[in-house]
Amino acid sequence: MPDEHVSILQSLGLAVLAFAAVVWSLGLLGRMRRGRSGAGSLRLTLRTLWYTGRTPLRALPHQRQFPPHLEHVELTPTERDAFAGLVRQLSDGR
Repeated sequence: MPDEHVSILQSLGLAVLAFAAVVWSLGLLGRMRRGRSGAGSLRLTLRTLWYTGRTPLRALPHQRQFPPHLEHVELTPTERDAFAGLVRQLSDGR
């Protein structure tokens, strides 16, 4: 063994982590290549990621192009007074 202080469990753990990283990388590359045809599709995908900043992964949902609907609640006069008192109490130290 190259190093006497490395246990079998540590070596096994490193091997399992390395294997998992390789499997994850291959899965990610497979996702990136899905739906693309022709030679050099991986190069095209990486170029798309680099120059446009867009993710071509179809597993990710599309983001909204508009903000969510804003909601508001009408407060009663008692609730407004309580909120104003809370704001005054919290802003006293400033």
